[in-house]
Amino acid sequence: MKKVLPKTLFSKPLPRKVADVLSAIVLLFTVTALFFATKLTYPQDTKSVDAGNFAIYKGSEQREAAALTFNVYEGADVVREILTILRKYAAKATFFIGGIWAEDNAETILEIVEGGHEIGSHGYSHKDHAKLSLEQNKEEMAKTNRLLRKITGNPVLLFAPPSGSFGENTVAACRALGQKMILWTKDTIDWRDKDVPLLVKRATKNIKNGDLILMHPKTQTVTALPQIIEAYIAKGLSLLTVSEVIA
Repeated sequence: MKKVLPKTLFSKPLPRKVADVLSAIVLLFTVTALFFATKLTYPQDTKSVDAGNFAIYKGSEQREAAALTFNVYEGADVVREILTILRKYAAKATFFIGGIWAEDNAETILEIVEGGHEIGSHGYSHKDHAKLSLEQNKEEMAKTNRLLRKITGNPVLLFAPPSGSFGENTVAACRALGQKMILWTKDTIDWRDKDVPLLVKRATKNIKNGDLILMHPKTQTVTALPQIIEAYIAKGLSLLTVSEVIA
């Protein structure tokens, strides 16, 4: 005698659309389960994310302006040449000064301030701030702040970490000292490369409002600087201090 099985929901093949919907639901549940399993196994380092978000890499896109920045641990004579070029174009800039250099170059720093430019901190002795403890970060930064304030009479509100290297302790130190941490939009890498057209290209490729252009007091930078300034002016951008551009 032939056995008759009871009819069930899936006794007959499902319509294709229904099958596709069920497959999609199964896939969604699978992906969701994998996502949460991954989050539990590899939890997100929220402190590192917060540290990265704290750093400023560009200014306002609403204002037609950009900022030239110079990280300074050497070259007083070259800094003066840069100041002459900036004065010629009525351009402003921000100079991030290393504390060791500041100790022997107070006159040059005053010339920067008298030219209407901005002074920021570049740490005291060009250490890797990502590898420093919170107290070590504070010591490097606070020592430079005190020195620069003694020279200029102004508080130091900006900090540019040497080599762009920073970590959670650096961010915590900035917050404790009331400073903003400044990185860059465009890096000329002029400390390494002497090819002037290459430096100009790096500084002026895809010019946008809010660009922060990183340079150093190098002979090749002095040669490239007029072309860089003229390229931004041609695009209708004013060259202001970092604080003005990020406001």
